[in-house]
Amino acid sequence: MTQVAAEKSYRNRPKAIGITVRRLHFNPKAIRRHYFANSPVMSHLLTALSSTFPIGEQFFVHSVRNVRDQVQDPTLQAQIAAFIGQEAMHSKAHAEFNDAWRRDDYNLDRFQAWLARKDSYIKNLHPKIQLAITCAFEHFTALLGGYILQHPEVLSTLDDDAMKLWVWHAIEEIEHRSVAFDVYQAVYGDDKIRKMIMRSVTTGFASLTFYSASRLFLQDQKKSLPKVGGNLFGVYLLGKMLLQMFPEYLSYYKKDFHPAETDYSQIIQYWKKRMAEEYQLDSFQTELKPALLN
Repeated sequence: MTQVAAEKSYRNRPKAIGITVRRLHFNPKAIRRHYFANSPVMSHLLTALSSTFPIGEQFFVHSVRNVRDQVQDPTLQAQIAAFIGQEAMHSKAHAEFNDAWRRDDYNLDRFQAWLARKDSYIKNLHPKIQLAITCAFEHFTALLGGYILQHPEVLSTLDDDAMKLWVWHAIEEIEHRSVAFDVYQAVYGDDKIRKMIMRSVTTGFASLTFYSASRLFLQDQKKSLPKVGGNLFGVYLLGKMLLQMFPEYLSYYKKDFHPAETDYSQIIQYWKKRMAEEYQLDSFQTELKPALLN
């Protein structure tokens, strides 16, 4: 009864500010296998991340829904609704991307089956631990999203459909980066556990990403190994990216940390405009130029 009443109360929530649910229209089959700077290393790394998103995004939603009825603030309830909507769209888009890449020599299924087993295990943990895990991963995705948007030269080699997918996702990860954290603080507020879980997630996330990217690289080794220059450039980009993101990663352990403390507003606006004008994405056109569509 409590859950039903809570669900009905959501219908009267205010609209979320700064978090917009957008549909992505793109053609995943048009994306080249080595789409990122013609670098197998970086391309396989991003594809490995993509392979985790459908299950991962669904888990993030699950962990927030676990405690949603304990949130009293109507503004935060509105942000939760928008967070759920965005994550649902991310899961759908990356599932389409992953399905387009299922080939005999590039198999994501075994890894995703392992992820599904891990997901079932984690969902049996205490809701507090589940939400702390989501907070940690949301920090990582916001870090990656922010880095991508702040370094347009890194994206210059992407074809149109890859650009649409990764920039759209990056924008929305930054928009909702505070939601899980704010829910955790409202319901639990236990910074000791939050930081402890981040340390565990950091190790697991790094190991998971390295393992899955390595598997994809080995499956694709006949095409990947000959691209020595691209691979060396990919290793350089990865090392540079990790070094530049490290200070912001460490900020998670500060006493007064909040995900929104880094201001991305100008770079977000720049990319929204590019997505609307250069890549003709309807959702961004509607958001920025509604008068033109009336």
